[in-house]
Amino acid sequence: MSETSADVVWLTQEAYDKLEAELDELKTVGRPEVSARIAAAREEGDLSENGGYHAAREEQGQMEGRIRQLEDILRRAEVGEPEGAPDEVAPGKLVTVAFDGDEDDTDTFLLGSREVLGLDDSVDTSVYSPQSPLGAAVLGKKVGDEVTYTAPNGKELMVVVTKVETL
Repeated sequence: MSETSADVVWLTQEAYDKLEAELDELKTVGRPEVSARIAAAREEGDLSENGGYHAAREEQGQMEGRIRQLEDILRRAEVGEPEGAPDEVAPGKLVTVAFDGDEDDTDTFLLGSREVLGLDDSVDTSVYSPQSPLGAAVLGKKVGDEVTYTAPNGKELMVVVTKVETL
């Protein structure tokens, strides 16, 4: 089964390495630590009223979810620059759209994921998934293209792609 461009996760080498290191840490250090805490809590007896046991089990569930998420991201990862022409909207690019073609009513956003792209919270921009209504509508479009999409509130919105930048 081949993956579509929407399934590919574009990563910088730095972001890929960071996610790979996090996955390795969770599997080699996190799992054994949580398992040890669960085993220790089990030895205390009555599990129905054992807060430490329940907290460790919840942490284990969250950790396993994160491991699955990281494995999926890394499985779909392509390291390098996003595909397409420089003015084509693709995951990993910074996109500016004008609502109803009004240059005074614009939104600039990153198409992709802050975490996946290796950005920290100091980068102050909106992030839209390629699967979000706006992200899906502009994916593959070029500067100057006009597109209409249905917003989450059910309203039909028209935007014009005014700028596409590679980070």
